[in-house]
Amino acid sequence: MAFASLQLGLYPRFPASNPPAFHHSKKSQSVVSNSCSDSAKRPTDPRSRSIFMKPTNQTPFSRRVPFLSNGRLKLEVRAAGEGAESLDSGSVYREEFNWSSVILPFIFPALGGLLFGYDIGATSGATLSLQSPEFSGTTWFNLSAVQLGLVVSGSLYGALFGSLLVYPLADFLGRRKELIIAAILYALGGALTASASGLTVLLIGRLIYGLGIGLAMHGAPLYIAETCPTQIRGTLISLKELAIVLGILMGYFVGSYEINSVGGWRVMFGFSAPIAVLMGLGMLSLPPSPRWLLLRAVQGKGPLQEYKEKAISALSKLRGRPAGDKVSEKQIEDTLVSLKTAYTDEETEGSFLEVFQGPSLKAFIIGGGLVLFQQITGQPSVLYYAGPILQSAGFSAASDATRVSVIIGIFKSLMTGIAVLKVDDLGRRPLLIGGVSGIAVSLFLLSAYYKFLDGFPLVAVGALLLYVGCYQISFGPISWLMVSEIFPLRTRGKGISLAVLTNFGSNALVTFAFSPLKELLGAENLFLLFGVIALLSVVFVVTSVPETKGLSLEEIESKFLK
Repeated sequence: MAFASLQLGLYPRFPASNPPAFHHSKKSQSVVSNSCSDSAKRPTDPRSRSIFMKPTNQTPFSRRVPFLSNGRLKLEVRAAGEGAESLDSGSVYREEFNWSSVILPFIFPALGGLLFGYDIGATSGATLSLQSPEFSGTTWFNLSAVQLGLVVSGSLYGALFGSLLVYPLADFLGRRKELIIAAILYALGGALTASASGLTVLLIGRLIYGLGIGLAMHGAPLYIAETCPTQIRGTLISLKELAIVLGILMGYFVGSYEINSVGGWRVMFGFSAPIAVLMGLGMLSLPPSPRWLLLRAVQGKGPLQEYKEKAISALSKLRGRPAGDKVSEKQIEDTLVSLKTAYTDEETEGSFLEVFQGPSLKAFIIGGGLVLFQQITGQPSVLYYAGPILQSAGFSAASDATRVSVIIGIFKSLMTGIAVLKVDDLGRRPLLIGGVSGIAVSLFLLSAYYKFLDGFPLVAVGALLLYVGCYQISFGPISWLMVSEIFPLRTRGKGISLAVLTNFGSNALVTFAFSPLKELLGAENLFLLFGVIALLSVVFVVTSVPETKGLSLEEIESKFLK
């Protein structure tokens, strides 16, 4: 059967007798047609050929997109056939858009990722502050290993529970409402944690904040993928990882500034609340996802014409076009036809079990496997416990450890920027294979440091930098990008929910278990174990993960999941 594309806009078709070849101009903002209905009637008509919009040259994305004087994209359209590229050669539909209209629909959902990253960075310093007899400002600073594990992983357990909640509610709430609720939970959790009078209240605040993480990390990639122009989908979803990294760096900076203040951990945890308020206000100003509106209409959840008009209005606003413009109307019309075709003779919504069957199961093995290996190679432990690791490596003062953490955070940001620039150029698989191999080497170095190189603290710092750099060009951005691309249309919302659940479940488990396992096995054997798992993850990537560079969502589905 024919599955609908998740992006708003379809491949237009023209008769072979009149193949167009022209450059996009200001007067011609988009190329659309009634191709869906035509192709449905004549699926094998040899007189009909697809055309695909492609860039005028093949340089990396940051330099290859030509612009008109008004900041809109200039695009070349050629007919498939003689002199044109086919689907398999990487031709993709390219839509004209205004960059100024793309920024806000990306920034406000990405704040959800920034707040997740901030929690990681702030927790690294807050645990040191909270346990300090001098600077804790509490009488309950002497935490056991289990209590420390609960403080550190409390938000992750909340995210785990949030992932469970969002599974049945995501399609009902919609991406926009889901992110608004996430912002409320972020603000409430941050404020409650900062004002905690005891360990119990602090843990409750951490759980509430974690609920916000669970909803945000599900809703943000969905909203961005469904509202952004097709040709920059991969770049923007990868940039969401950069937002997480910037959040980590912000947490490190706040921790470094407050580490020697009495009760500094309260500021570290509470700093997130005003950012969450900004996120909520920003999402209130954005329209719902046009794609979600059309899905609800096709699923029979509301009047078709009403939802269609809302979708047109939302797309016009997202693209910076006048309300009800003909370009948006045509894109919505074509997408609606495609969605109706996709749901022909099938149930309107994928069932719970369908996620574990056929193409959806294959997608879950790929996406779920990536986010699982992302965590069980030690990522949460290395990040959450950056301060303690550096202290044991010779930076005895807490302030020294947090300052080095800031340096690591800056390096992390730089490496993420490299990944964002190269992901649509080099592809997903090369970055994954090379980066995960580097992760394995760094973990073996950490094991060697604790085993027989303890007189060389720079080895630990170098291994951490290698780990961070390799993680940020591989598992960091690529895992979430693959998760957002790989699931079929019918089970996409539920599939991503399960991937988020897998991610946070394994994250919370590894984070909580790190301190007890470190006491049981010793740091040298624990990092050795992580290194062996990293080698297994390289094998998984090589044997199971496809290359999706240059492919549309429906091409990915038809090529790899059928």
